[in-house]
Amino acid sequence: MTIRYGLAGMKAIVTGAASGIGLATAARLRVEGADVFGVDIAGDGGVLGIDVSAPGASEAIIAAALAQLGGLDILVCNAGISAYMALEGHDDAAWDNTLAINLTAVFRLVRAALPLLKASHQPRIITIGSVMSSYGDAGMAAYAASKHGVLGLTRSLATELGPFGITANCVMPGAVLTGITAPAFAANPEFETYWREKSPLKRIATPADIASVIAFLASDDARFVSGHGIHVDGAATAHP
Repeated sequence: MTIRYGLAGMKAIVTGAASGIGLATAARLRVEGADVFGVDIAGDGGVLGIDVSAPGASEAIIAAALAQLGGLDILVCNAGISAYMALEGHDDAAWDNTLAINLTAVFRLVRAALPLLKASHQPRIITIGSVMSSYGDAGMAAYAASKHGVLGLTRSLATELGPFGITANCVMPGAVLTGITAPAFAANPEFETYWREKSPLKRIATPADIASVIAFLASDDARFVSGHGIHVDGAATAHP
């Protein structure tokens, strides 16, 4: 990786940091010079093992990060889940769990982190939405609702927290090849082909593609970018 944005001295929290986009983001921020505190339910690779939706999790994360980092400049809310479930027979527990992890946990973590972000000289909130932050699909009611919510929350944060110098942006990936999605693509080649061909760039995103955008948003170069949902999908949603 090439150093482009110079985040030396910055302190960051990345949730969902043990794999996929979160792992790539933590690695990219470290290359840029940031000190990174990783959080993941798996607790692998030296990250704090915690369910972000558990009662008191947000406060525990902030306390542990403060003890290790001594402050906070960059908050990357990446942890999330996705599952296909048709509306007929869709149970309340699956709905509640998806929104708890994908949306409510983001709200709680930002709220808990706010005093530290207000004390930062370059505070950044970066949430991870999805292309489904802007549309829906069959069988994805809970996921799409949660990701629409993340985008709306992020825009509200940008408006409310802007007077404190805090920027807030939502990164909205399309299909990304990760350890979790790779088996799904292998089991359903037509799904992989659909997303690869839908992008004019004719490929699936890598976690590093998403991490690069996050690194930019964390940097001083993005100091006047706030309140946006940024598609990182190779123009897959730019045409029918």
